[in-house]
Amino acid sequence: MVLNTISVGAAVTPTVIETYFSHYLNRKPLRQKPTAHVSYHEGLNLIRQFLYHASLHTVEELQGFTSQWVPYPRWVKVEEVIVPQDSITKAAQALIAQLGHHGVNRVGGSKWWQWRRDNTMLKAEWIEMRAHYVKRKQSGEKSKRIMLYVHGGAYFFGSVDEHRYQMQRHARKLEARVFARELNISSTMYHRMLVTLRDQGVPLPAGAVLISPWVDLTHSFPSLAGDGRHDYIPAHGFMQRPSASWPPPNSDDMEQMAMYAVEKVDRRGTPRKSLQHEKQMNTEAATQGFTVEHDPTNLPVQDPNISACAEGAGQRPGNPIPQIGHDLSIMLDGKLVTIKDQIQMYASNQLLSHPLVSPVLSPTLGGLPPLLVLTGGGELLRDEQIYLAHKAANPSQYPPGEAYLNEFPEARTLIQKYKPTDVQLQVWDDLCHVAPTLSFTKPAKYMFRSIAQFGAWALAKAQKSDIEIMDDDDVSMISSGSETASDESDSKKPAQPESSVNNGAVQLDKVAAESVGKAGKPLPPFRNHMIRQRVDRHGDIFPLDPPSSLPALQMSVDEVGVIKPGPVRKWLAAKKEWDSKFAREKRKVQKQRIKEMAQGYEGFGDDEVPPPSALAGRRGLRMPKEERKKQSWGMSLWALWGSKHDESTMVREEKADKQPETAIATGDGTTDTKKTGKKPDKASRSRSRRRAVSYDESTAEKDDDLEAYTSSTELLRRRNEQNQSTASGDRTTDSYDPSFSTLVHSPKSITFSEASQRQVSHQSEPRTMDSIIVNGASQNRPAADGKLFPFKLDKKLGDEGVNASTVTLKSFAGVLTPKGNEITKQLGEDVGGITNGNRDLDRGHVGGAQSEPTRPDIERFETAREEL
Repeated sequence: MVLNTISVGAAVTPTVIETYFSHYLNRKPLRQKPTAHVSYHEGLNLIRQFLYHASLHTVEELQGFTSQWVPYPRWVKVEEVIVPQDSITKAAQALIAQLGHHGVNRVGGSKWWQWRRDNTMLKAEWIEMRAHYVKRKQSGEKSKRIMLYVHGGAYFFGSVDEHRYQMQRHARKLEARVFARELNISSTMYHRMLVTLRDQGVPLPAGAVLISPWVDLTHSFPSLAGDGRHDYIPAHGFMQRPSASWPPPNSDDMEQMAMYAVEKVDRRGTPRKSLQHEKQMNTEAATQGFTVEHDPTNLPVQDPNISACAEGAGQRPGNPIPQIGHDLSIMLDGKLVTIKDQIQMYASNQLLSHPLVSPVLSPTLGGLPPLLVLTGGGELLRDEQIYLAHKAANPSQYPPGEAYLNEFPEARTLIQKYKPTDVQLQVWDDLCHVAPTLSFTKPAKYMFRSIAQFGAWALAKAQKSDIEIMDDDDVSMISSGSETASDESDSKKPAQPESSVNNGAVQLDKVAAESVGKAGKPLPPFRNHMIRQRVDRHGDIFPLDPPSSLPALQMSVDEVGVIKPGPVRKWLAAKKEWDSKFAREKRKVQKQRIKEMAQGYEGFGDDEVPPPSALAGRRGLRMPKEERKKQSWGMSLWALWGSKHDESTMVREEKADKQPETAIATGDGTTDTKKTGKKPDKASRSRSRRRAVSYDESTAEKDDDLEAYTSSTELLRRRNEQNQSTASGDRTTDSYDPSFSTLVHSPKSITFSEASQRQVSHQSEPRTMDSIIVNGASQNRPAADGKLFPFKLDKKLGDEGVNASTVTLKSFAGVLTPKGNEITKQLGEDVGGITNGNRDLDRGHVGGAQSEPTRPDIERFETAREEL
């Protein structure tokens, strides 16, 4: 059966129905999991079943299905463009320079990978909201918010049409123009592009967002050995029905095809019986794609000079490290298994360890623009993504192993060349691979918000200006109501420790810990060039546990890039099943290849050797042309499902804009907005759904020893120790910290003034406000320990005009009283401070003079000017 909407619908419908009933009949195991939401549960199982159904079809069929035309909503502006040839040529030159002479020879040349079938042009699309497009054209300004979107698809399927429903969400959230080109690669390719741009001196973008990047094609990290029950990616890897594209011929295939070709020309000199027996043995070997030695002798042993620092160096049997000229082999249960078939569709087995194929093996990931790495805690690729984030933030601690440093000697000089990269790492509890694919679900909504917030922050940093974005939480269809009444029945229950194990770490303080923020809110400061966060399905942020508790970071650097028994076992089991099921199809493909080889292929030159999996290697005069795109009703329905939330949110925004809002200040520092239901008044039109994102020093790198994963218990212990040391010291007060940060409030953003940099007698390090770090709210009220005082300051702290009502007994927020000589004039007496039981207030040195203000009599208080 062909792969089309009807066959896909017939394959996935039983799964959808079964999931719906099982979701409500067996809800207990789903608690505290993303699958507690029925839409997420349905979407996860639907994609999983689709990928299984697609594996029963050829690569060509899957590519054709996922590249069909998908209509886009009327409120989205799409402009198709052609990438100029000179831009493609410049990109190729930069890549050749990055590869070097050794790299070009290793990939088989520099011409074959520039070839395009039928000399077709490289097409791309500009995607943006139509309303933003109209506004931009009316103003005559060029957009300063550009997003290059590189879609995924396991390097061999997918298209812009398939992913456009996600791109339009990014365009709406960030109010940006999204540029996407038609190529079947992966989002991980963007990371390799950054490294190439960095090394070749090309200007880098403001930032990059890596959503579940696939950065280790050798599958050497622990999470790949899991069963993938929270993921939709096949645990054994991708398998497809045999075709001209897959699997490519291995060495045994080539030998057998050559033998058949010789036999066809001249059968003399070979006995018939002997020929049939040899053909049968070769056929079995070629169909199987791997060999097993039950009693191996003279085992190949890894060269000790390759990995001198690895544990057990020189003692590892077989060839578990991808190398040119050697088949991969590994010991399994006392048997030597040699893998001859190509494992990954993107690259041959010998190239899996190349730094441009597996970025975890890059010499260094420093010197890149700020990165946001989004990782699903339940996905199979989780550990390599966590490793990549830490490697970028601390290149010297995570260098390549000796095997790769010896192969690329120039890499040793690069490790210390670039400074660390600022990285925000978010590990989302139990989420699957690329959760934004399920854009209609609640966890995906928060992930989109994190992406928009980081993108705005990176643009603000690069452009040195505020970036205003939408804050649609109040009008979001997902935010305003739960998907079903039962979905949220356990929404506020404490998280269970089991979830932390699925995320690759035991959360030491998980049950007792409180949320430290919300996904999509302003970024906290970078510490050691990282923001390390764990996010639950409700978008609540918790500190990620220290590196010492993450399995991904416990591996020796010499074990990274070395194939492991767990993934190999799963791949072999699946391959046996596929080889048995499609043995006849594979033999048919081999015979067709013999005919094509007899006719001859069109080469690229003497030095060009395309890999067997490349279409360029099979370029012939009778190659069929690409078919024209047809509309896919199946993908159209999926895109409609994914776009439904955006359309509903925009309708709610339009209705909300027609109603004025009244803001009521509350004692906890929040603002309660309520609709009046009266006729709209332009003067009172609320702008609460728009907020500006700024870059300021509050998010710059901090050099103190306070880590992002420090538990609340440890924070309380440090605070108590600090209070005790303060009480035993020689200070005149045990509660006032003069090293406060002065807040300057504006309607768009919160910044820190220069007053925060003043040096005082007690401390030299400025202290940021808890309210800013935790809540990220735009406030001009002083704060202490996460609490906001019930008054506002019209003027900068330390100003002469600060009135008496801003004075508190314990002014943690750094509120200053009038100077001592002014108090003397008011009270008519010499007040030098209240001693003993009444604590002195030490302002420190401000303006070169030291004063000792005190709290005036209550009769002298004035009413604060509040802007409620």
